[in-house]
Amino acid sequence: MAEGKIMKALSGFYYVLSDGEIIQCRGRGVFRKQKITPLVGDYVIFQAESKTDGYIMEVCERKNELIRPPIANVDQAILVFSAVEPDFSTMLLDRFLVLIEAKDIRPIIVVNKMDLLNEKTKPIVQGYISDYRRIGYDVIETSIVTKAGLEQLLPYLEGKISVFAGQSGVGKSSLLNALRPDLQLKTNDISFHLGRGKHTTRHVELIEIGDGLVADTPGFSALEFQDIEEEQLPLCFPEFRQRSHECKFRGCTHMTEPKCAVKSALEAGDIPVYRYNHYRHFMEEIKERKTRYY
Repeated sequence: MAEGKIMKALSGFYYVLSDGEIIQCRGRGVFRKQKITPLVGDYVIFQAESKTDGYIMEVCERKNELIRPPIANVDQAILVFSAVEPDFSTMLLDRFLVLIEAKDIRPIIVVNKMDLLNEKTKPIVQGYISDYRRIGYDVIETSIVTKAGLEQLLPYLEGKISVFAGQSGVGKSSLLNALRPDLQLKTNDISFHLGRGKHTTRHVELIEIGDGLVADTPGFSALEFQDIEEEQLPLCFPEFRQRSHECKFRGCTHMTEPKCAVKSALEAGDIPVYRYNHYRHFMEEIKERKTRYY
């Protein structure tokens, strides 16, 4: 028996890194009965007669896992959004942030394609960037064309397992190619007919960039709060979490309760209106999901 880390999952095979070598493995048949699915990032125990004939015998305990993208033991999520093409979406970003916060994974926001902003769009996007920085998020502004922000991003990756995630067409693969040119990951321009990017990444794989491991993941634009409960949602908004102890009622949902510190901060302009509106929208979505399932 040997130990290793799954670096890639593709077509039913798992590629496990162990002692500097990659071993191609399959999962045990019993995993399906036990509803265990090995994920990229998993630490596993395996046995192998050769480099192409291994079997994963056990999946070690995970510190966290994501469903979409399917990956485990992540230290941080690099949430890549474009300033334009496709347009910067605070609603979609807040969805990503809630899902990442719920998993206790550190989010880092990257706003790519900054070079495409014009006099009309630049103040709008810069305003959003200022809002998220004020909340406490790290926000890095990047451009593949000008190479701006790339040197700033690299130190964040050192010694970490990072997942690059975001809507299709925002430039995730292009960013990774810029950080490590020998990767030559396939990229595609945005499809203007559909208004979203064409999918270019078809599987999850951990790749080495500097002293860190990075997952380039399939793009997606739909995210559902399957595992998040009503009482958990306020904790996924840092600016709400920081003020909750000032609310009159313990366990305040910041919806209809009187003397709510979050609503007071909203009225004072200390919390962006769109963030609070997204919160209300997400809360209704979670309530509707519960009604549907019960």
